[in-house]
Amino acid sequence: MSQSLLQNSKDFVVKVGSSLVTKDGEGLDHAAIKAWAAQISTLVKQGQQIILVSSGAVAEGMQRLGWDKRPVEVHELQAAAAVGQMGLIQTYERCFAEHGLHTAQVLLTHEDLVDRKRYLNAKITLKTLLDLKVIPIINENDTVVTDEIKFGDNDTLAALVANLMEVDVLVLLTDQQGLFTADPRKDSNAAFINFETAGNPVLEEMASGAGSSIGTGGMLTKILAAKRAAHAGVHTIIASGLEKDVLLRLSAGEAIGTHLQSTKTKMVAKKQWLADHLRTDGKLVLDPGAINALQSDGKSLLAIGVKKVLGSFERGDVVACIDLAGNELARGIVNYNAQETNRIKGHASQNIGEILGYVDEPELIHRDNLVLI
Repeated sequence: MSQSLLQNSKDFVVKVGSSLVTKDGEGLDHAAIKAWAAQISTLVKQGQQIILVSSGAVAEGMQRLGWDKRPVEVHELQAAAAVGQMGLIQTYERCFAEHGLHTAQVLLTHEDLVDRKRYLNAKITLKTLLDLKVIPIINENDTVVTDEIKFGDNDTLAALVANLMEVDVLVLLTDQQGLFTADPRKDSNAAFINFETAGNPVLEEMASGAGSSIGTGGMLTKILAAKRAAHAGVHTIIASGLEKDVLLRLSAGEAIGTHLQSTKTKMVAKKQWLADHLRTDGKLVLDPGAINALQSDGKSLLAIGVKKVLGSFERGDVVACIDLAGNELARGIVNYNAQETNRIKGHASQNIGEILGYVDEPELIHRDNLVLI
């Protein structure tokens, strides 16, 4: 492959990290944001639809509040985000206005994408904004988020938005050239990776942790985001946002950065929603026969194939299906709560009525409500 995965793509999500939109934590880099706005505006006027996921609110808030170090207390992070988000959006709105385009602030939490109604509402709203040629500027809602519901980094958020909107490509812009076989800042023998398959476990072994004191992400989060996006058939590009006109050149076909190709076709929307749950409400340990029925035969999950029930969940919750070693194989919407499931596990479907006194569904998870991982 010698050309950019972005060439001929009609829609994509682009994420810019804190290191790109701020001056090493010293507030926003207005010249950089102006450059992003110019590139995105050009592509939108050429007929492309682009969603921007932007970090930088906490860093801008730190600067406005006179803080030198990123706080660790949740309430201080939330305060910094609330203050900084104002400056971030004001700057984007002003820069895009120079090109005759409006922007829209969209703040999301994990709960917004777990709840089916909120998930669909977010999708419809974003689609309407794109149809109106408004640029959605998305960030995690740090002001209200907690550790239990947070995405953790905007790379993950960007992947989930890419899957939500069923775009062709996810572009993760960073202050590094792309992915190397080792950290080039520490290893002079590190080789650059131009093209690879998203989800290749070797990539995760190569990646290092967070790259700066300002942001929360690093190459590992980008690789994991690419893996998540690939499940829904979305390709990922990791490239340097410091490259001049990087988005325009990628769109024109220039193979800048690391291109991670998805080998999967796009999922049915409901199954994509299931796959994108960052957390599940419980776990079902399956026997080998049940695993084979799911993976090879495309069957529903029956109670007889469940060896153990973990966690507390209700009917309609999303649960993970795991093997005896704890590896997640699938996830789906369960038809019985944890207590009921525990009582009928290991039993044939025709015995459910006798055990519980009623039968809601013969399957524990119907194949239409189940997705393989």
